[in-house]
Amino acid sequence: MNHIFLKNSFIELNAREKAAAVLDPDTFREILGPFDRIESPHLALQGIVPQSDDGVVIARGFINGDSAVVIAIEGEFQGGGIGEVSGAKIAAALEQALKDNEEGIRTRPVLLLETGGVRLQEGNYGLLAIAEIQAAIVSLRSYVPVVCVVSGMIGCFGGMSITSALCTTLIMTRQGRLELNGPEVIEQEAGILEFDSRDRQLIWSTVGGEQRFETGFADTLVSDDVTQIYEAVRDACQQDVALEARSSQVERFLSRLAVIDPSTPVDGPLLRTLWGRDQEQDVSLTEEWMKKLEEVWLQTETNDIKSRGRKWFEALTGVTKSEKVGAPSVLCTDASLGGECVRYISVVPNPENRFPRARHGEVGLDEGWTIARYVRDAIQADQDGKRRTIVAIVDVPSQAYGYREELLGIHLACAAAADAYASARLAGHPVIALIVGNAISGAFLAHGLQANRILALDDPDVVVQVMSKNSAARVTRRCIEELEEAAKKIPATAYDIRSFASLGSLHELLVNVSADEPAQSDIDIVKSKLKNTISEARTSKRDLSSRLASDDAQKGRAASIAVRARMAEQWNS
Repeated sequence: MNHIFLKNSFIELNAREKAAAVLDPDTFREILGPFDRIESPHLALQGIVPQSDDGVVIARGFINGDSAVVIAIEGEFQGGGIGEVSGAKIAAALEQALKDNEEGIRTRPVLLLETGGVRLQEGNYGLLAIAEIQAAIVSLRSYVPVVCVVSGMIGCFGGMSITSALCTTLIMTRQGRLELNGPEVIEQEAGILEFDSRDRQLIWSTVGGEQRFETGFADTLVSDDVTQIYEAVRDACQQDVALEARSSQVERFLSRLAVIDPSTPVDGPLLRTLWGRDQEQDVSLTEEWMKKLEEVWLQTETNDIKSRGRKWFEALTGVTKSEKVGAPSVLCTDASLGGECVRYISVVPNPENRFPRARHGEVGLDEGWTIARYVRDAIQADQDGKRRTIVAIVDVPSQAYGYREELLGIHLACAAAADAYASARLAGHPVIALIVGNAISGAFLAHGLQANRILALDDPDVVVQVMSKNSAARVTRRCIEELEEAAKKIPATAYDIRSFASLGSLHELLVNVSADEPAQSDIDIVKSKLKNTISEARTSKRDLSSRLASDDAQKGRAASIAVRARMAEQWNS
């Protein structure tokens, strides 16, 4: 393939043409293409016709003469949704690129994202795949810039918006959109007054490419032009690898939030005056602004609601409030376990939360950045000594659904938390997730899914999934009964923890433990399991490969394993 296209529009190209368009001319070679016929085994069971490449194109070639891999999602197939096979293709390609770079072969990764996020018909398959994609990106960034392009009308939503925020450089067109929660989902969860999904002007002024560029969420704004995107990708690939990813700039973005008063209206034009590119120096971290924010946090602190996340934080640490300075909805303290220091972090409800859409235990703006702050504080403190364990106590009903959240970049706040956990894991900190309640959607990607090991209580109210049933029904245009019927055939679409465990990514299911009213014997069991798991994590690989090594994974994620094997076979052939 070469660069002779009948159209100058990049958006109008299909995924295969887009991948060829950003590579050096005549260097395109597809891996796991349509003729390999590796398609989703889960769609036909639901009456959906699968596609032979599952909507993802993996292309090897060169960029500026350097080895490269371009990953392009076809938005026209299932809205660019990430299922088991498509997600495994992306993760496997990035993992192979990482292996190349580790072996001294500079291979540059480029992601062309047109995606609605997780394919809801495959539920937790997509959620797990996105976590593995994100883990690979964080690892790759220390070797080469990871470049992302969001150009078309599909946009970049859901967990993949978090993924885009982890990349070194983000390129957007004005037509592109970048948003964690789609307008329809926000309308379903919060009402039309919160976000009118029919108001196109409102949507683009909130999450469109130009708005994202002007407020610092994207690095480069280009026209819908093949040549401009070709050149922008090349410039981005040549950047210094030491460039700090946006998702790791915790103090910078906390200072930005410090100037926001959630009690007053804010819209796209106003945000440009506060966070515009010309205002970057005016919103740098200052003691004055941070003191004001910390005063607000102190004034909104409450411990009235005894969620499972709070109960287990108190049970495992013996303290009732956070001992660190941050959003009061994020509890954090260090406690001794088996003779070593463990940092416990839990997100809890706060009826006085300054952002109203995050008052029921959701991961919101303050929560994501506060988690990142606490984790990175541990990384910094331990860099010359023994790396403490970090335990994420997981009871999160979702990320916060709201207009203000999308405008102010909740996708980036979640990315900051995921980035911090992944960075801690790679630095040698055992990171353990303990699921005691809900583990839903972007909140779980931010708080838990980057852990070395995942433990969960065996309880009917411990659930893992991508979205609430009502929202999933609306997005997929199916009724609740149809969703429940699909879950009988495809465990990844079920909500219960045992179905999630069958996918093989759970290290251990803790039985005979009271989730709501833990007695001392229950606490002792969990502490014992944590100690054993920490010991195993310290002597194991620092990546997420253990999730595909269990007996359950051999069956529950057979397609994910098969894709990786085929990717390795074809990578250099």
